[in-house]
Amino acid sequence: MSTGRPLAGTVLAAVTLALGLAGCSPDLAGSPTAPSPGPLSSGGGAGPVVAPPTSEGPGLTAPGIRLSAVPKGDGTFDITEEVMLRNPTSILNLRLPQSGERLVGMMTKTKPVASSLQVTADDELQTVDDPKVTQTRDLQLVEPATKLRLTYRLSGSTVRSIPSEAGRASSALSPLTAGTDGTLPTNIVVAGDGLLNAVCPQLTETRCAVGEPPGMGVQQGIPADRALAVLQLNLPMQP
Repeated sequence: MSTGRPLAGTVLAAVTLALGLAGCSPDLAGSPTAPSPGPLSSGGGAGPVVAPPTSEGPGLTAPGIRLSAVPKGDGTFDITEEVMLRNPTSILNLRLPQSGERLVGMMTKTKPVASSLQVTADDELQTVDDPKVTQTRDLQLVEPATKLRLTYRLSGSTVRSIPSEAGRASSALSPLTAGTDGTLPTNIVVAGDGLLNAVCPQLTETRCAVGEPPGMGVQQGIPADRALAVLQLNLPMQP
């Protein structure tokens, strides 16, 4: 009879440990392998914040870039880049997102292409001889400009997560105009509520997701030359 109390104590300790582990571990059942999360922020500050839906900020009323991406069910994105340069320029350096074979969360070769490119410079529509961008190139403007707006369809930068839920994918996004001025603060805004995670591999602190699904966003103010985001998301259903 003297063994009853030690046995009860052992059972209680085991239950306590199990509950503690359950409280600390995310529910990964049925989920694909997510990009490495990394730390959210350094030090004791408030951490990164997501770009708000506003008509002000970098690329709109201050020097910088605002990249707004609308995901499609086929893995493409309709993208708008609003750019405000610090100094007028007559040449835009266009650079596609990096291929995915060395990007955590993708690890598969991709071939990004920007098509149907339209460019407005200081409210003047520019003539784009070749509206399809398949490699880094320069675009000559008619006159030097500081305020730019680019719209295009990005394809070939998405990898489906298989096996996984239908529509689960990883995509790499970066500003097409990043090479024009790599110091510009950049906000990447993804439309819809399908964003599940975001990693920026060119940052020291690689996890750049802010908030929780379905209201997750991407850290704002990343310098343009490091504003490469690998997104894990649920693509919208095809119409």
